[in-house]
Amino acid sequence: MRDYIRLTGVLLIICVIAAGVLGVTNAITYEKIAEQLAKESDMARKAVLPDASEFKKLDESEVGEIFGKSDYDIVDEIFEGTSGGQLTGYTVKAVPKGYGGSVEIIIGIDTTGVVRGVKVGENSETPGLGKNATKPKFQEQYTGKDWDEGVVLIKNGIPKDNEVLSIAGATVTSNAVTSGVNTALDLVKELLEK
Repeated sequence: MRDYIRLTGVLLIICVIAAGVLGVTNAITYEKIAEQLAKESDMARKAVLPDASEFKKLDESEVGEIFGKSDYDIVDEIFEGTSGGQLTGYTVKAVPKGYGGSVEIIIGIDTTGVVRGVKVGENSETPGLGKNATKPKFQEQYTGKDWDEGVVLIKNGIPKDNEVLSIAGATVTSNAVTSGVNTALDLVKELLEK
C-alpha cells in the first residue's frame, strides 16, 4: 500500500513539474506564435488581393446589419484593401463546413466584383482528396469569376466562364470552397452597394 502512495506522489510531482514547464513555454512563445499567424494572414490577404498595399479589418459597426444576416454566417472576417488611400477591394475570410470540418478560405474581390484570388487555409479534409483544395491548380479556377454570374461547380467536363471543376472524390470540399466564394461575392456586392 505504501508503494502505491509513494508512486502516486512521484507521478503527481512529475505532472506538476511538466505542467509548469508547459505553462512557462506557452507564456514565452504565445506572442511569437500570434505574431507569426498575423503575418501569415497578412501574406494570404496580399496574395488574394495583390493590388492592395494596406488592409484594415472592418468590424460590425462599419459593416452594419450585413454581419447579422444568416446568409453570411460563415464569414469570419472582412478586410478593406487600399492602395494610396484608394479602395481596391475586400478580402473575406469564410469558414464553410467541409467533409472533415471547417475549411478556412480567404477570398480577394476587387471593386468591380471580380475574384482576384482564393487561398484555402486551415482544414481537416481527407489527405489526397479534400486536402487538394489547397493546391494552386484548384484555387486558381476561381480567379476572374464575378458576382454577376456567381460560381457554379461541375463534376466533369470543360468549365465555362462561371464554372469550376470539382476535385475528384472531394465534392463536399469543393462545394464548401465554392459556397465560401459565392458568399464572399454576395457580401462584397452588398458592401459596395451601401
